[in-house]
Amino acid sequence: MLDRKPPTRFGLIRHAQTVWNQDKMIQGQKDSPLTTAGQEQSRTWGAQLAGLAFDRILTSDLGRTIATANLINRSLKLPMEETPQLRELDWGLWTGRRILDIKNEIPHELKRLEQAGWQFCPPGGESRRAAWLRSRKALEEASRRWPGETILTVTHNGVIKCLLYGLADRKYLPQEPALIKPRHLHWLVAGETGLAIEQVNAIEL
Repeated sequence: MLDRKPPTRFGLIRHAQTVWNQDKMIQGQKDSPLTTAGQEQSRTWGAQLAGLAFDRILTSDLGRTIATANLINRSLKLPMEETPQLRELDWGLWTGRRILDIKNEIPHELKRLEQAGWQFCPPGGESRRAAWLRSRKALEEASRRWPGETILTVTHNGVIKCLLYGLADRKYLPQEPALIKPRHLHWLVAGETGLAIEQVNAIEL
């Protein structure tokens, strides 16, 4: 009989509030520091998540996720690893700009791009499909490295959407009903049949 590896669980959360979040600017794979409120959010999340028996933390290698994870880890005190595969979508030429300004400048072009679903790709950036494939690969690799563990995964809103929408077989179109609530932890599980959703919006943070 073949040895079966136990399933690995991932608790997905988004990083805490940053200066660019507050100013409604697109961060993509650039960074801005956590706000004072974001730092307090992270510390509060650490206390809240301490009772969930996580074995380790896996985080994007961008500064805002590392800062969030480090503050959470003051309570959890777990081994932590970074990976570029969990970075936010690369927004290319739109990085550092306000989405409202883009809407005002090129409303028809933006609407056309949004209707592209998984093929949405900012100029000079990365498609949602590419972000979905690399982030899924990151979790599949993690499940093989740490079978049976429960892993807190600190990443980005775009990555969380790609993972959940991909696993839920969404078309990623603006007219689809909302799936994800802000400031929530979501559970994924990776077992013999691959990566799957266990529970969306499982814990409010």
